[in-house]
Amino acid sequence: MTAKEKVASLREEMKKNNIDAFIVYSADPHMSEYLPEQWKERAWLSGFTGSAGFVVILADKAGLWTDGRYFTQAPIELAGSGIDLFKDGVEGTSNYIDWIISETKAGATVAVNALATSHSNWEALESKLEKSGKKLVDLPLLKNVWTDRGTPVKNPVFVHPVERAGKSVKDKLSDIRKKMNEDNAGFQIVSSLDDVAWTLNLRGSDVECNPVFLAYLMIGSNEAALYVDIEKLTDEAKKLMADSGVQLKEYNLFFDDLKSLNNQKILISPNTNQSVFDAIKNQNTLIQKAVPGNLMKAVKNLAELEGFRTVMVRDGVAMVKFLHWLTHNAGKIEMDEFGIGEKLQGFRAAGKNFVGLSFGSIIGFKGNGAIIHYSAPKEGSAKVTNDGSILVDSGGQYLEGTTDITRTLPLGEVTEEFKRDSTLVLKGMIALSMVKFPKGTRGTHLDAFARMPLWMEGKDYNHGTGHGVGSFMNVHEGPQNIRKDLNPVELQPGMVVSNEPGYYLEGKYGIRHENLVVVREWKKTQWNTFYEFETLTLCPFFKSTIVKELLSPEEIDWLNDYHKTCEEKLGPLLEGEVKEWFLEMVKPL
Repeated sequence: MTAKEKVASLREEMKKNNIDAFIVYSADPHMSEYLPEQWKERAWLSGFTGSAGFVVILADKAGLWTDGRYFTQAPIELAGSGIDLFKDGVEGTSNYIDWIISETKAGATVAVNALATSHSNWEALESKLEKSGKKLVDLPLLKNVWTDRGTPVKNPVFVHPVERAGKSVKDKLSDIRKKMNEDNAGFQIVSSLDDVAWTLNLRGSDVECNPVFLAYLMIGSNEAALYVDIEKLTDEAKKLMADSGVQLKEYNLFFDDLKSLNNQKILISPNTNQSVFDAIKNQNTLIQKAVPGNLMKAVKNLAELEGFRTVMVRDGVAMVKFLHWLTHNAGKIEMDEFGIGEKLQGFRAAGKNFVGLSFGSIIGFKGNGAIIHYSAPKEGSAKVTNDGSILVDSGGQYLEGTTDITRTLPLGEVTEEFKRDSTLVLKGMIALSMVKFPKGTRGTHLDAFARMPLWMEGKDYNHGTGHGVGSFMNVHEGPQNIRKDLNPVELQPGMVVSNEPGYYLEGKYGIRHENLVVVREWKKTQWNTFYEFETLTLCPFFKSTIVKELLSPEEIDWLNDYHKTCEEKLGPLLEGEVKEWFLEMVKPL
C-alpha cells in the first residue's frame, strides 16, 4: 500500500470507532528514539523515516510535525501521501494540540495508542482537550491497519563486563536504592531500554545500531526483576542476574505484576508510557521524576572514559584510511553515496571489537549534504564524482565504546562561498572546544559559542549543537545536551557530548564538523570550580577548505595542537601512502 492508501485505511477504522483525530507518535513502549521494526508506526503510515516527528490524522486532513533537521527531507518523503508538513519550532506553526482543537467539532474524540504515548504527552493532550470540551482515549487503531509487522527478533542478550562497565550491577543497584530512599520510594520502574541495559551491565541488539534489548526493570528496596524474553539471555547473562539479585521474568508478565502493586510509593519517569501509569496510578502514590540511573549513566567513570579513548584511536585509523580511499578514488572509479557508506563500514569492521554502526551513516554529496539527517537509498543513490563537497557523518559501536564523527570535505573544486562557510562552522566548533565554564553551567549556556561566527553573518543551523553519547550504548543519550532549548541538567565531569555545529544551503551543500568531547575539571578559583572540554575524537580536518585569514591566532593554535595530537595517536598505526597523505594533512596551518 502507498502512504495515501494506508491513511485511507486508518480513516476507515477511525470512522468505525467514532474517532475524530488519531495521533501516531514516533515511539515504542519504551519511548525509544530509534525503534524496533515492529514499532515504526509513523514511518510505516506516512513514509517519513526521520527519527523525530509525529502524525495527526483527521477525517479530511493530516499533518506531520517535525523539527529543523528534517525540513528538507520531510517534503520529499511525504510527497503524494496527503500529509502536510508542519515545521515545529518555526514562528507561525500551529501547536498540534491547538490544531486538533481548531479543526475538529465540539465534543470530538481524539485517540492514541497509550502504549506508545509518553505520560507527559498524554497529560498535555488530555488537559488541553478537556478544557475545549473534547476527549482523549486509548485506542490502538493501527493494530487493525498494519497487520504484517513481522515477529520480534531473538538476538542474544549478553554481558557487558565490569572491566568495561567500571561498576558492578550490585553497586549500581545500591546507588540507585540510596536515591530511592531519599524520595521514600519503595519501588522504581525503569522502562527506557538504555537505562535497563546500563543498570544491569547487559547489552543486546533488538534495535538497529543500539546495543539494547526489549525489557522492563522493576527495582524494589530489597529485590529487582527484569522482564525480558528469558530465552534470549546467554548463560553468562543469566548467572550475572542471579548473582546480582535480579529475578528473571518473562516480558509479557510485566503489566500483570504492575497491577499487583498496592499502596506503594513508586518512582517513575514522566517519559514512561501511559499504559504503565494507567496500571498503577489509582492504587499507588507516584513520584514523577527522572530515574536516578539516567544521570548516573551520563557521568562516565574512569573505565568507560578509557574505553572511549581506546576506540577513538581505532575509529580514527579507520576514518583516515577511509578518507584517503575516498579522496584518491572519487572521479576515478564509479561510486555512489550508499556504496561509500558500505565502504566506510568495511574500514571500521577491520578494527578490533567492532560490533556495528552507531547509527545509519549520513553520506550527502553536494546538495544532499544539506538534508541534515539524509539517508542514501540503496537503489538510486547519487553518483559521487570528484566535483564539489561531501558530508560524512558516521559512527561505530565497539565493545569498549561508541563513536560519532562528521567531516565535510572537498572532492574537487569548491566555491569560495563554501570555504568561507566551512571556516565559520569550524570556528564555532573550535570556540566550543576551547570554552571554560563554571560548575552549574547548562548546555544551553554554551550553545551560542558554537553559533556565534555564523550569527555574526546572519546565518544559523536548525539542530542542536551537542547530544550526550553512551558507552557502548545509544549514540544519542540524555539527559544533558548543548542546544538552544532550555534544559536544567548541569554539565558534569565525565559527561560525553558531541560538538557539531553546521550550515546548510538547500540544493548546494551541507557543512558539519563534529568531534566528541568530555567534560573535565579545569581549575578551582575563588569564584568557583571551572570545567573545560577534552576532545576525544581523532581525525584531521581538510585545510584546503579553511580560510586562514578568518581564524584568530588562538584558533590556529588549537587546530595545530589538535592535528599534532592526531599525529601522535594515529601516525604510528598508519603506513605507506596512507601515512604519507595523513602526515601532510596534519602539518601546521
